[in-house]
Amino acid sequence: MLGALGGGTLLIVGLAALGWWHMIRMPGASHRGELPPADEALAALAGELRADVATLAGKIGHRHAIAARQRFCDAAEWIETELARIGYPVEVQEYTALGLPCWNFAVEVRGAAIPEEIVVIGAHYDSAINTPGANDNASGVAALLALARRFFRRPADRTLRFVAFANEEPPHFRTEKMGSWVYARTCRKRGDRIAAMISLETIGYYDDAPNSQRYPTPFSLFYPSVGNFVAFVGNTGSADLVRRSVAAFRRHEPFPSEGAALPGVVRGVGFSDHWAFWQEGYPAVMVTDTAMFRYPHYHEPTDTPDQMDYDRLARVVRGLEHVVLALANQGDAQSP
Repeated sequence: MLGALGGGTLLIVGLAALGWWHMIRMPGASHRGELPPADEALAALAGELRADVATLAGKIGHRHAIAARQRFCDAAEWIETELARIGYPVEVQEYTALGLPCWNFAVEVRGAAIPEEIVVIGAHYDSAINTPGANDNASGVAALLALARRFFRRPADRTLRFVAFANEEPPHFRTEKMGSWVYARTCRKRGDRIAAMISLETIGYYDDAPNSQRYPTPFSLFYPSVGNFVAFVGNTGSADLVRRSVAAFRRHEPFPSEGAALPGVVRGVGFSDHWAFWQEGYPAVMVTDTAMFRYPHYHEPTDTPDQMDYDRLARVVRGLEHVVLALANQGDAQSP
């Protein structure tokens, strides 16, 4: 096999010399074969996710802080209302970007044993210019809300925070006005001990067709060519978090999954809100369907609610519930 790869053999050897095999090797095994039949609880979760995506990307639609200002404000109001409807007191972090007010929304379940250690679960609610953003990122927000509902008044050892971020998309992407970076800087300034951060980013599209998955060079040598899996992606500093997350997911959810802890310079590795937490020294991982490496409607007007696979999105969220629970309990996450 190595001989057949030709020049790829040298690449593999080089990656091994750099220790990259350690970066991509994950605990457990990804699910293979048919998915188990959906039960009533999974069907109900899929319906819940469908309804939230339909509201955010259908009824509200294009929601950019500058290019679709009113709908951006409508989305913010809807998210605050939904979090409050669950029963949470909602912390609103208002800040100004390009002279316009923007908002992050956070709710918290206080930890029972070590409340000073915090696990953050976050998703951005804005969409790119001229797209309704069903997958990017109404799918992530719907998952965030579903998890917030399931952990309401359900304390673990560590404190859980569910946060909806503004301004992940350009022109604020990777600037000091990116909502997640505003929030992460605030956490660092007040001394918050964030043990883990999970960024829910574009998680609703799955494709069983051959060659439906693409990668930046050279990762097609190591990962499946069928885009039917969910990915856990972090930088090398978050390698332990990536492995713990993948392990918890694979223990509990029979769904294809892959993981990698790669240098942040690799294209796509830092393309979401987890990057902001890296800037403040916190371990963070992105959960994603790989976005532009799979999804044909990425940042397009056709990123609409009908493109989503709600059954498989529900399976991912069900698995993420176990990931959150594992990270929130003693022995499963470490403070930086």
